[in-house]
Formats: sequence, C-alpha cells, structure tokens
Amino acid sequence: MGGAGAAAVFASAFLAATLLPVSSEGVLLGALALAPEDGWWLVLLATLGNTLGACVNWAVGRGLLRLAERSRLRPDPARLARAQVWFRRCGPAILLLSWLPVVGDALTVAAGTLRMPLRLFVPPVALGKGLRYAALAGLVGLAAG
Repeated sequence: MGGAGAAAVFASAFLAATLLPVSSEGVLLGALALAPEDGWWLVLLATLGNTLGACVNWAVGRGLLRLAERSRLRPDPARLARAQVWFRRCGPAILLLSWLPVVGDALTVAAGTLRMPLRLFVPPVALGKGLRYAALAGLVGLAAG
C-alpha cells in the first residue's frame, strides 16, 4: 500500500473516532481490496489512528469541553450522562466498547470528564478498536478467499 493509501486509512480512522461524522470502514475496506497483502499493517494503522482520535475525545472531556460547547462538535448531554453512569458501574472495561458508533464517542468523552488517567484509558480503547478492525479485515479475507 502506497503512502497516500496508508495515510488515508490512518486519517479516516482518526477522524472517525472524534465527534465528527466520518466513517473509516469504507476506506479500510478499499485499502484491503487494493493491497490484501498489507492487511495487518492497515489494521495497525487504522487502530492507531482510531485510538489517537479517541484520545482527542478524552481531551475534550478532560478539559476542553468549553471549546466543544462553542462549536458544532458538542457531545449530546444525555448520551454523555448515560456513558458516565455506565463508566462508573463497569469501570475501565467499558472502554472495550469504545469502537461502537455514537456510544463509543460518549464513552471516551465520559472517561475524560471523569478524569481517567490516559495510561489507563489507552489500553482498553486500543484493544477494542484493534479487535474491531482485525475482525473486519478477517471478514474481508474470508469473503475473498
């Protein structure tokens, strides 16, 4: 996979993890179709980008919420409150679900509002997101072969 394709996978995964309405799956699927031999490298890039994007949400929750309130990137207060309740009930393991659309964004922002240390935040987020991308790549491999 060339540099532009790899950058597109990383960038789409990064943006998809933020509060922006972006999807990374289509870009990853296209890259996998063009370069199936680079599957695990593409999964790693998507996981890294998506995890770093989730860290942006964590930072929004941690202290930049005022900036989000002045822009269109506002998290839904009801979703955020529900995510905080789940987070308090389940602890950091709930972040394994951070890959879920909509809910995952709220969970990552909630982790920031609850002042979760980044060193505890990143491992379950990266694991959940990595497993999702690996499963997607695996399904593509099964369908292709």
